[in-house]
Amino acid sequence: MIVHIEAPMPFAKPQEAIDFLEKHPQIQHIEVFIIDPNGIPRGKLLHRQEIMSMYHYGRPLPSTILGLTVQGDDVENNGLAWEVGDADCTAYPIAGGLSLQTWRTKPTAQVHLAMHPEAGMPAAMADPRLVLANVIERLKADGLYPVMAAELEFFLLDERPDANGRPQPAIHKDGHRPSHTQVYGIFELEQLQPFLDDLYHACEVQGIPARTAISEYAPGQVEITLEHRADALQAIDEAVRYKRLVKGVAAKHGYKACFMAKPFGDKAGSGMHMHVSLADADGNNLFASDDPQGTPLLPQAIAGMMATLEDAQLLFCPNANSFRRFQSSSYAPIAKTWGVNNRTVSFRVPGGPASSRHIEHRICGADANPYLAAAAILAACHHGIEQNLSPGTAITGNGYEGDHPTLPTDWLSALGNFERSDWIKQVLGSDFHRIYTKLKRAEYHQFMAEVGAQDWHWYLTHA
Repeated sequence: MIVHIEAPMPFAKPQEAIDFLEKHPQIQHIEVFIIDPNGIPRGKLLHRQEIMSMYHYGRPLPSTILGLTVQGDDVENNGLAWEVGDADCTAYPIAGGLSLQTWRTKPTAQVHLAMHPEAGMPAAMADPRLVLANVIERLKADGLYPVMAAELEFFLLDERPDANGRPQPAIHKDGHRPSHTQVYGIFELEQLQPFLDDLYHACEVQGIPARTAISEYAPGQVEITLEHRADALQAIDEAVRYKRLVKGVAAKHGYKACFMAKPFGDKAGSGMHMHVSLADADGNNLFASDDPQGTPLLPQAIAGMMATLEDAQLLFCPNANSFRRFQSSSYAPIAKTWGVNNRTVSFRVPGGPASSRHIEHRICGADANPYLAAAAILAACHHGIEQNLSPGTAITGNGYEGDHPTLPTDWLSALGNFERSDWIKQVLGSDFHRIYTKLKRAEYHQFMAEVGAQDWHWYLTHA
């Protein structure tokens, strides 16, 4: 028997699907996806006739869908697999999550899902979107309304590796494969115009506020900024859809969009810069001040980020490769530092008019799950404000110089800090903490057990 559960907001109402299907009679297939703890979209391809039932009653998904490693393997003893018989857990479409996939060869739509807090159990414990939603609600209860935006860097790679099996930048429309850094290069953007035209069109169709495009610090590296949203959850929903969209449009053009933190050892890495401010219930920026350092709330929020950085770094740098990005003079931060209009620090207060005052969190790799990164950042802001913390003196000049507390530089240290963190358990939930720890422990052991080219290069002859 099907039980009709009245899904609370922000789940979508059935009328959203009715209107969409009437407007797009050509759509026969709908991709439904949910974002797992690694930030990977997982789901199914449904037929048109199945969509209305999902909007009324939800869609059952296996509990293991939110407990898989980055390789797609089950994790033992995480409470989502054998212990619960891989139970069905009910997910619902989120409001505004139904849109066209313009890059498909046949007309296809997509629906962004999230677990229902009750009917989605036990998988709901591991749903990154619910983790973020809970953090936002606690801020709102104290009269703090987070405003956020994400900047994501990525590489456009050739679908084919080079002669040595390594990834290589995609060939431009003039037949040239870029090999040198041309940061802010206009010619490089012009060469990508067919791809960028399709990308901006897809963003427009999906309602994603894509803005400035930049040729970044490595051959084939691109950044496109997303506009700030007064609804932080909406901003992060759009960020994860944007990643899905970029990969789809890239594949259409014969490219591979790569969001690894450090795909090339001798080139710049890819970051995800998270922009955050706090508003009151009327939308007034609580950081706004003629002082470039903002109101007292702004440095308090930064101090909270500093105080909780070791606990949360696994969420900002979730993979072994994430830590290869942290190198001096690389525009990736390496210390607990903050400053005004300074890109050498971890927590930057950009310049601009008083009304725009906000924090740019520069630690995350592009491989971080935007939901979890945002949840940790906002919870840290809340902590700093509640505890009236101070971040110390703002850095002027080169933030890579001087004696500053440094960030953990390896995956295992970050994993251990996360596992021992009572603060993470408190603000993100003990069940999520347990599941994510087991997930990342499993990935760590699997990664370290593999023997590859670097081992052979270092040790085959000389060990």
